[in-house]
Amino acid sequence: MTIRDKVQDFLQSQEDRELFREHEVKEFLRGFGINTPRGMFVPSGTAIPSPVSLSYPLVAKVVSSGISSKSDVGGVRLGIGNGDELRSAVTELSLVENGEGVLVEEMARPGFEVIVGGTSDITFGPIVMFGLGGFFVELFRDVSFALAPVTHEQAVWLVDETKGGKVLKGFRGKPPLDIDAIADIIVTVSEVMATGLIRTIDLNPVALYLSGALVLDAKMSRL
Repeated sequence: MTIRDKVQDFLQSQEDRELFREHEVKEFLRGFGINTPRGMFVPSGTAIPSPVSLSYPLVAKVVSSGISSKSDVGGVRLGIGNGDELRSAVTELSLVENGEGVLVEEMARPGFEVIVGGTSDITFGPIVMFGLGGFFVELFRDVSFALAPVTHEQAVWLVDETKGGKVLKGFRGKPPLDIDAIADIIVTVSEVMATGLIRTIDLNPVALYLSGALVLDAKMSRL
């Protein structure tokens, strides 16, 4: 199955939805071999499965295609350590306005946060971007762009184009992080954007480690 076929199948499964929910996007990404935290989606009005087949500590996040920032609406609970705390968190998050459910995931170990994204530009067409993740992308604007699709070599170049790329390669005696892992994600995002079927992809943050990478938050919209 080609990448375009996979994207078309996903879009057909979402009916007329323009903005996709986080757990849907992550399932889509896993189909390309991109790692995301183990988790489960608890739709509004349904009970939490018992026992929970996830390892504590957990994180719980409100899910809604109509909420652009979960943090702004108090829609995130971190460090959930047991079943009672989980039930309390899910109950609280179920009360968030416009919420459609709660995504419960295993908390990821700390990593260096980067961002990978894509957009369909009215002038240049599909574009892929890389930069420092989390609030750093807003604070430093340390990002680089390329026309999609890109090769693995071009994706590594995209990383090198940022100041943060120097940190990833090992800075002041620190070991280098897995640039190949983040380059693979950049390539996949660029290939998805190149289908011309997707308007935006926003993977922020992506935790990068000495070995491997993990997409912690994901947004995507159709063209």
